[in-house]
Amino acid sequence: MAIARLLGGDAARQFRAERAHPRERQRPAAVLLPIVDHPEHAPGVLLTRRASHLAHHPGQISFPGGRMEPGEVDPSETALREAHEEVSLPTDRVEVLGHLDDYVTVTGFRVSPVVGVITPPVALVPDPTEVDAIFEVPLAFLMDPSNHRHAVREVGGTRRPHFAIPYGDHYIWGATAGILMNLYEVLRAAPAAAGTTGDEDVSLSDAG
Repeated sequence: MAIARLLGGDAARQFRAERAHPRERQRPAAVLLPIVDHPEHAPGVLLTRRASHLAHHPGQISFPGGRMEPGEVDPSETALREAHEEVSLPTDRVEVLGHLDDYVTVTGFRVSPVVGVITPPVALVPDPTEVDAIFEVPLAFLMDPSNHRHAVREVGGTRRPHFAIPYGDHYIWGATAGILMNLYEVLRAAPAAAGTTGDEDVSLSDAG
């Protein structure tokens, strides 16, 4: 997968090993990677800051999303439902473009990132039980490799490499940064695969 290739060497092997959960034990989840298509300026990516009182990953930057509920068979269902619950995003304002590669977390979730385009205007309201803040980051900033960082966290005596994309007061890392890096890889590879210059629009409908 793209994120492991970019880490390279021993870090890539460690990265893969830490995510080697047996597939039958992985818990399915989905997130919405929402790109806001502003008519008057460049597109942005909608992100949230998780509520500080949550037991897991409080205060971290994330995409709207969560585990798949019984009866949900398409990750898009989960991603759109969670986005509506967390930030009141109307499902009819989202055009689903496609899915990126699944991302397996260290906690054993298999996360399916669903890429969708939001057509403004939308009135977003954070659910205070889950979300402290909603904000946007310019897509161009997130896709600029000069803003991508490699970092290592030590957890329980184990060094864990990860990607990070600092943005102002926000530190985007972990699964969120990893999924953004996969988006970067898809967008970077698509023009070459299509024999284009890179200036054309790129569709994600076949991604993942």
